[in-house]
Amino acid sequence: MVAGIAFGLVLGGRLGNLARLRFRWPWLILIAVVVRLLAVLPPLNRFEAARFVYAAALAAIVVWTLWHIDRLPGIWLVSAGAALNLLVILANGVRMPVAPEFAASLVRHGQIGQYTVIGPGTNLNALADWIKLYPSPEVYSVGDILVALGLAIVLFVSTATPPRIVI
Repeated sequence: MVAGIAFGLVLGGRLGNLARLRFRWPWLILIAVVVRLLAVLPPLNRFEAARFVYAAALAAIVVWTLWHIDRLPGIWLVSAGAALNLLVILANGVRMPVAPEFAASLVRHGQIGQYTVIGPGTNLNALADWIKLYPSPEVYSVGDILVALGLAIVLFVSTATPPRIVI
């Protein structure tokens, strides 16, 4: 996201363009992102229902981004990435598989919250969390990478050019 804004500014864009963006039902995406974030944090991630809430929030993000696909260049990548994450989560009992070498405490427990260790019983492992981007301590999925690229493009285009008004 920072790279998208930086490139937009280097090419003569303005941060003020971001403030002029208007979205349909902006509260929906804000609630979905906050709920998704809260569902992965302790102690909420210890509740069995948290993983279903997480999946529902992710589905809301997919729907919202698809709703804006004709208005925001690059948002289709966010939609695609979030949809891939939702697909792999739903294919694995509403849990995101994580590569064992990056799973730390999951290896001992087998699963925590909405995560599970990649193994013979998990599906669509190529879409799971297995990508390590050094120096970050986090591990990412193909969907996460697409979401990040999509957000960078949205912010680049929105910073570099006058924003489109979405009603």
